Amino acid sequence: MPFKSLGLNPKLVQGVLAMGYGDPTPIQLRAIPVVLEGRDLIGSAQTGTGKTAAFALPVLQRLLKPVAKGPRVLVLEPTRELAAQVETAFRDLGRFTEFRAAVVHGGVGYGRQREALRNGTDVIIATVGRLMDFIQEGAIDLRNIEVLILDEVDRMLDMGFIRDVKRIAELCPKSRQTLFFSATVPPEIEAVAKFALKDPARIVIGRTQSVNESVKHAMFPVIYDQKFELLIALLEKEDFQSVIIFSRTKHGADKIARRLKNENHSVAVLHANRSQGQRTTALEGFKNGRYEIMVATDIAARGIDVSGVSHVINYDVPENPEDYVHRIGRTGRAMSVGDAYMLAVPEEGGDCHDIERFIGARIPQLKLDGFAYENGKMPVVDTSRPFKNPMRSKKGQAQGRQGGGGGGRQGGRPGGRSQGPGNRPAQGKGGGKQAGRGNPRGGSSRSGPASAPAKASSRLRRGR
Repeated sequence: MPFKSLGLNPKLVQGVLAMGYGDPTPIQLRAIPVVLEGRDLIGSAQTGTGKTAAFALPVLQRLLKPVAKGPRVLVLEPTRELAAQVETAFRDLGRFTEFRAAVVHGGVGYGRQREALRNGTDVIIATVGRLMDFIQEGAIDLRNIEVLILDEVDRMLDMGFIRDVKRIAELCPKSRQTLFFSATVPPEIEAVAKFALKDPARIVIGRTQSVNESVKHAMFPVIYDQKFELLIALLEKEDFQSVIIFSRTKHGADKIARRLKNENHSVAVLHANRSQGQRTTALEGFKNGRYEIMVATDIAARGIDVSGVSHVINYDVPENPEDYVHRIGRTGRAMSVGDAYMLAVPEEGGDCHDIERFIGARIPQLKLDGFAYENGKMPVVDTSRPFKNPMRSKKGQAQGRQGGGGGGRQGGRPGGRSQGPGNRPAQGKGGGKQAGRGNPRGGSSRSGPASAPAKASSRLRRGR
């Protein structure tokens, strides 16, 4: 069924065709008519299946009917990269219509964003922390919001934004339309839906915990000391176009990138310690082919939408099973094909077990032909049972509870796991759950007190 059969305005269909899209994806096919009817919606589909257009197109159709001043649509995103990309998608899809959009996120100054809000806008795409800052200073009035969209709801919950999301929803009119979109649907979403949605339609495309069928994934067992050697050997054997390599820590990402550059690879780095300018330059360079490899932490798992990513390599096993789905969802997007690999050490078998249980499938363990495994034998990662990773020391856990410096989610559970090539498992700079990724409580450790003073500026406490 073509887009024009969904009841969309010809100008929007023209915008879709200008972007090179043919027929709608399953989530678009089912969600667009529901949103056009004005119903609340919980929409879930695997990463890379076109959820943004599923809500952007019907919202843009609503904006074709002019009404009183004031922002009419509010889109909440968990990260600044996603906010910027969703704003671009709105502009591309609505290029033949007249509407105004403003993107509001941290990592940059307030001046231009404040000016855009002052000049008036129809659509605000925002991260939670920066939006709350503008609300508190009176720069944003949500009384005329007609549609509230929570994109990547599971990630916002994971980042601890639930209180602020409730506050934002309370500031919007009760008569609004509310849309939830997410790749996974944990039970916590139901609690949020009770206060934010009214009799929502529910659309689930495929198994929300599964891997996109267009992605081939596999595990390469290796001992810790040979991880980087295996990575280089894998890159030499694979015929890749562009690769995203995921590290669990910012320090690890930097170290991997340095060593890859020493091997004459063109590499970009994306993590929370990079400035907004550096992050934008890295992402644009990766998109246009200047860099063949992007080394990133999980901040990018929901923030990179780049066509043509042929491979994703998990240098470190992700902390949460959900992150595995989102990481490898960076390839195989828009129904294209891609390969996703994970380098796993035997001590991480329990974490791999959790991933396999979450996705409901075994991950094949492969031996890399020609690689000089230590003792001439590939190690085996036991995924048959859950068990704690013995690489996490009691000392590291104690330091993590002290919260000393915020390793962020990329820093892993207190004590950390493998932190990058050439490093033994970190003794932990802190187990901050979300340091550097928008934790509205200031990046404190998961179980310890916040390291920032209680009277710290809300702008400093709020994040991405």
